[in-house]
Amino acid sequence: MIKNKNLLTGKFGGYLALCITCFVWGTTWVASKIGIAHIPALQMASIRQFLGGTCFIVFFMVYKKLPFPNKKQFGKLIIMALLMFVFANGLSTWSLKYIPTGLSALVGALYPLSVVIIEMIYFKNRNVTILTFIGLFVGLTGIAIVFYQALFQQHSPEFLFGVFLSIIAMLSWSFGSLILTRSTLQMNPYYAIGWQMLLSSVLLFIFASFTGQAIAMHAITAEAWWAIIYLVLAGSILSFVAFIYSMKKLPAAIASMYAYINPLVAMVVAAIVLKEKLTIFILWGSIVTLFGVFLVNYSIKRNPKNIIAEPEQ
Repeated sequence: MIKNKNLLTGKFGGYLALCITCFVWGTTWVASKIGIAHIPALQMASIRQFLGGTCFIVFFMVYKKLPFPNKKQFGKLIIMALLMFVFANGLSTWSLKYIPTGLSALVGALYPLSVVIIEMIYFKNRNVTILTFIGLFVGLTGIAIVFYQALFQQHSPEFLFGVFLSIIAMLSWSFGSLILTRSTLQMNPYYAIGWQMLLSSVLLFIFASFTGQAIAMHAITAEAWWAIIYLVLAGSILSFVAFIYSMKKLPAAIASMYAYINPLVAMVVAAIVLKEKLTIFILWGSIVTLFGVFLVNYSIKRNPKNIIAEPEQ
């Protein structure tokens, strides 16, 4: 009886942690959208990564007593910081200035599809299954449904630039994932994420300053600071704790479902909070797209040699 009770408690806690992960990482897209209305996008991303990275590094160095990274590790950390946080997170945040929240979140969720295509073309990987091709077809069909109405509308150059930024961000995460699976950093992965965040914050700050995308710290509004605080405490700390807990308590296939729910959460919350348009084509196209992504990701994870890094927004 006690054993069954502990099992039930563990499962319940795992599902609760999964729900927290889905909701928080979905709403971070909306928080970012609110924040960049009051502060330049790259500057906000820089401040967020600095605060989040500092929290991770202090925890692991002070509490876990982990050593300072060596020169070789720093070289790899800088490369991963560029791909995963400067280009991927930074550009996806910037894209929110020009395109709807749900669209940016959906493009970001396409990374498993791009990883498969990149591996097939660039790395000449032929270790793909029929299920992978079915997932690719379903995913691309979903994208066609999402953009069905958009094809008959006149879009501004800013909208197209936002889509471009979002796609580059997604591709950057895909390349970063492939490099991550092919290199050995020999560090605690979350300690490494902390250093990647901190390093990326410096690079983003330099880029934002030189391109005029920065304002004085005293000019940052309370709304922007609240968005940043939510992104750091909820998006970078609480959600990571919840994600790790759900991975320990639930099967990996269930715990990873958050990646397919996040964009839908972003769309619904953005429609409620930001009054963004949510049509039947966008909703059903997104569901079809994410189902295709699920099929591709499932076919990849059946092969232990192919492991893709999960994105964090």
